[in-house]
Amino acid sequence: MEPIIAIVLALVGYALGSAKIINEGNEALVERLGQKHRTLKPGLNFIVPFVDQVVMEDTTREQILDIKPQKVITKDNVYLEVDGVVTWQITNMEDSFYKVEDMQVALANLVTVELRAHIAERTLSETVSARNQMNQSLLQIVNDTSQKWGVKIIRVDIQSITPPESVQRSMAEQQAAEIRKQAAISEAEGERQAAIKRAEATKESIRILSEAVTAKPETREILRYLVAQEQLEASHKLSASTNAKVVFLNQGLSEGALDQMLGDTVGIETESSKSDNGTV
Repeated sequence: MEPIIAIVLALVGYALGSAKIINEGNEALVERLGQKHRTLKPGLNFIVPFVDQVVMEDTTREQILDIKPQKVITKDNVYLEVDGVVTWQITNMEDSFYKVEDMQVALANLVTVELRAHIAERTLSETVSARNQMNQSLLQIVNDTSQKWGVKIIRVDIQSITPPESVQRSMAEQQAAEIRKQAAISEAEGERQAAIKRAEATKESIRILSEAVTAKPETREILRYLVAQEQLEASHKLSASTNAKVVFLNQGLSEGALDQMLGDTVGIETESSKSDNGTV
């Protein structure tokens, strides 16, 4: 009985030693006698004890790599502090283990070098405005190298671009000046539109008055009365001012200006009627 029990215990121990459970979302690498042998997938797997060895187990899910703040210099010699985040995923477990020593360090160095190179080619304003463009460019360049390591870079996000305080103040002043400029342009455009509307309204009023005078010549006397009233009110307002001056208006000139503005349509029609009747 004892040999049988020993054999059973040995088989149980062998089964326990050879069984490897890999969690979902993970993979594992197995070496046999020091050489890469195979990759274990999620679930229950069996290896040969004392011959096979699990040298690595890692996730195939997306991982986040935080790029620490870096001191970089722009094309126009402005020092910036830039940080970012890289989202990456292992696509080939063997390459990620055998072709690079420390994946996260390698990725961080790769992204940092490319980030410095991209910013060195741009001025401060270009760097701030072209953040999305740099993200896409970095993603493509970094992926070209990381594919050799069995890694796919999913996203590269530059989180913050922080210039020195003096530069921040200058940028704030420039932005405020631009806002004031746009406000002045908008105000001037509004005044121009209002002036055009007033001119159009005046033109339409003159047309209506001219038609009224043409239809009813007695309207001219009413208009002269209204103009006289306006002049009288203006004189009262002027005299009420602390620095008022006395201004004498030439009634003849005022009436002539009114006739010129409205057009002496009555006189023209009268002359036309006389000509038609043969009257000299």
